[in-house]
Amino acid sequence: MSPSITRGVYLVADSASTAGRELHDVVAQAVAGGIRTVQLRCKDTSAAEFLDIVLACAKHTDGRADLLINDRVDVYLAARAAGASVQGVHIGQSDLGPAVVRQLIGPDAILGLSAATAQEIRVANTLEEHLPGTITYLGVGAVHATPTKKDHPEPLGHVGLARVVLSTKLPVIAIGGIHEEDVSPLAAAGAAGIAVVRAICAADDPLAATLHLSELWEESTR
Repeated sequence: MSPSITRGVYLVADSASTAGRELHDVVAQAVAGGIRTVQLRCKDTSAAEFLDIVLACAKHTDGRADLLINDRVDVYLAARAAGASVQGVHIGQSDLGPAVVRQLIGPDAILGLSAATAQEIRVANTLEEHLPGTITYLGVGAVHATPTKKDHPEPLGHVGLARVVLSTKLPVIAIGGIHEEDVSPLAAAGAAGIAVVRAICAADDPLAATLHLSELWEESTR
């Protein structure tokens, strides 16, 4: 069976957005709050440092949440070789193509792909038509402008996100400047989930922030 992405709140644990806390501590609190998917994004670290972070975070997510690695297929493979419980990778448009990455990570791993434009969505759809099961989900945004990704594309807003959902059969995880007021409209737009960064990583209480966002999602999807 092809892997699937868990619907709901999705944490992008960004090493540059933790308000000075250790990333694994933020991940531990989010998992305690019920987060089911964690993507580790460490653009400011070496591969060796990134691997150490993955190994530390995997101790908290093992059996409780899917742990995905942003961009670095090499770090994912190294973590797997070290025996860590990691479930997949999330790649961008400038990384190795999804068909190549799928070959590297195998059929059972989760593979997420960032997509922002209609053309990128069409290419992803075409790939899925010819090689079904290559891409597990699309990470689509930015919903809003966000300081955590300074090169973000033109924001889609809720209406734009809804158009994307209608244009693909792949599950869509909305990302980009998402806060609590976005949960209900994005659920109504058909998003499979909402990816947040600062709303949890930079919160005074990441556990409480996770519980609150998860509760809003559940209320919006009943």
